[in-house]
Amino acid sequence: MERIILHCDLNCFFASVELLRYPALRDVPVAVCGDPKSRHGVILAKNEPAKKLGVQTAETIWQAQQKAPGLVLLPPHHSLYREYSKKINAIYGQYTDLVEPFGIDESWLDITGSMHLFGGDGKTVADALRERIRAELGLTISVGVSFNKIFAKLGSDYKKPDATTVIAPDNWRDIVWPLPVGDLLFVGKAAQKILSQYGITTIGQLAACKVEMLETLMGKMGRQLHEYANGLDHAPVRPQHEQEMVKSVGNGTTFPQNLTRWSEIRGGLSLLCDSVASRLRRHGLYCGGVSVTIRDAQFKTVSRQKRLGGSTHLMRDILEAALELTAQVWKAPTPIRMLTVTALYITPEAESYEQLDLLSGNAPQRSEKQEKLEGAMDAIREKYGPGAISFGPGGKHHIGWED
Repeated sequence: MERIILHCDLNCFFASVELLRYPALRDVPVAVCGDPKSRHGVILAKNEPAKKLGVQTAETIWQAQQKAPGLVLLPPHHSLYREYSKKINAIYGQYTDLVEPFGIDESWLDITGSMHLFGGDGKTVADALRERIRAELGLTISVGVSFNKIFAKLGSDYKKPDATTVIAPDNWRDIVWPLPVGDLLFVGKAAQKILSQYGITTIGQLAACKVEMLETLMGKMGRQLHEYANGLDHAPVRPQHEQEMVKSVGNGTTFPQNLTRWSEIRGGLSLLCDSVASRLRRHGLYCGGVSVTIRDAQFKTVSRQKRLGGSTHLMRDILEAALELTAQVWKAPTPIRMLTVTALYITPEAESYEQLDLLSGNAPQRSEKQEKLEGAMDAIREKYGPGAISFGPGGKHHIGWED
């Protein structure tokens, strides 16, 4: 039986939620952004009038104001967005139990087994959802209807705002293949750059490529993208309680001032590694690798990663790897604007795959002392709050509360 998949995408979600409180601003350019006085001052979302003037998500406030001099700036309220996201997914859940959120403002719905209860075809259900969300919550969604998740996502992007697009087995080539290759899910800027060097600029051109060539250029991802372009996506819609295993745990920050000294960089990495390690322990996970991403003052970004000798959830081990990776690429005094540390190769239990010590023939033992130390820090944070205790710049713990 052919599947019927919906992809529902809330239009200008953050901005639309904010405008529920400011209906008079609905027809003027509005953007939700970080603090304009800080270096986090980037556009998080914009409404349709701002979008028509060229305002883009993730650009700086300064750039956006050049395009829209009268741009109204509103601060974000993330707890409010999460509340509305839950309400919307609850509505989706009344149509099918197969609802897979994709970020805070998008969800896939598999209505194959239930659409006969709501009109008998995907477009009818999509239009009913659009009407309900508009009437009950004052928000709009665009919906793609198709026979797989990838094409349903393309459908919701195809026409906005507040629209339904059907990409069916008998018309998908006419709709999908002329689209820019960058419209395909998981084709990012790096992949677009590689493909453009070989004259591949549309999804149809990607579909016509030889799989072997794409695998040579992009590894396993090349084969996967070729399947997507040819309508061969068979991935199931996974409800929230059946989400796939976590593949990475990371944390990154843009610093208020550029880091130019090694002591500053070490301090920044210590805080990030402590955060990553504590999250791993909280969820009972271990990592077998670490990656570090560095962005300099000119927004040039470099990433490095390495496999660890064994799996860990200790800040000390993650920091040691992060420092080693950073030292490989950072040249003093190049200013660092942003750092990100990510734990890779996640497993639910400790795994040891260290090489045997050539002299003793024994694998290195996990540090019980460090396990107890970081476990004790977790207990203190649980009781007194996350800021109660932290590692200092040198990786030593620091008590952060006052009597």
